[in-house]
Amino acid sequence: MTRSLRLTLTVATAAVAALALSACASGSSSADGTVTDGKLTIATGQPAYSPWVEDNKPQSGKGFESAVAYAVAKEMGYAKSDVVWKRSTFDSAIAPGPKDWDLNIQQFSIDAKRKKAVDMSSAYYTTTQAVVTTAKSKAVDHTTIDALKKDAIGVATGSTSIASVKSVLGVTPQVFNSNDDAVLALKSGQIDAIVTDLPTAFTMASAQLDDGTVSAQFPADGKGDQFGFVLPKASELTSKVDKALAALQKDGTLEDLQTKWLSSETGTPVLK
Repeated sequence: MTRSLRLTLTVATAAVAALALSACASGSSSADGTVTDGKLTIATGQPAYSPWVEDNKPQSGKGFESAVAYAVAKEMGYAKSDVVWKRSTFDSAIAPGPKDWDLNIQQFSIDAKRKKAVDMSSAYYTTTQAVVTTAKSKAVDHTTIDALKKDAIGVATGSTSIASVKSVLGVTPQVFNSNDDAVLALKSGQIDAIVTDLPTAFTMASAQLDDGTVSAQFPADGKGDQFGFVLPKASELTSKVDKALAALQKDGTLEDLQTKWLSSETGTPVLK
């Protein structure tokens, strides 16, 4: 074998290896940039909870994030039958490395640190503040600002909920060291309700309180955490997802889905 031929083979081998590494880094090798040609593989948590996914069945399209995922897929040109669901943990989704899915949706807050390891889409939802109370509390039926401002409200220290209570209700809440401490205060009757972000409110009501309920949510002010899809780093699909979300925002689809799954279906009215 001549030196020139060896050099040519070496260069060719290196090029093939580089292409292979590139494909592994993004987790995709198909013509359309997905892990499986012609399919859009979307991951979510196991289990996935209401109101984000109903009955732990993301394939049903029921639940806010399931519905958003299918709306984005449709906007990107994928039929419902072309969407494949997988499960992943929250931590593995935002860790560096190749993925076996194209998109992941499970209430990921968009932040710069996560973007160093993975791609994140533009926002499909900005969290609002919500009211958590119990069936025994006098606050359970207080779904207006005038009624709620008369209740003893608790919040966790350092949270944006403090400013929201002062701004919207015009009162100063009782501040606790943590959400757990606020829950204990609610259970003991020290306070009538807790104000926290809506995702935390649903978890708190279902997992920490025997008779908990999310009785109301604050009007959207655009200041909450923004949720976005996670994608493999340098994914070819990131710009396409952003474009789809922009279209869904413009035509009102995202707002309609938010109203349906986070207000109407859960019976969580917006304070007025």
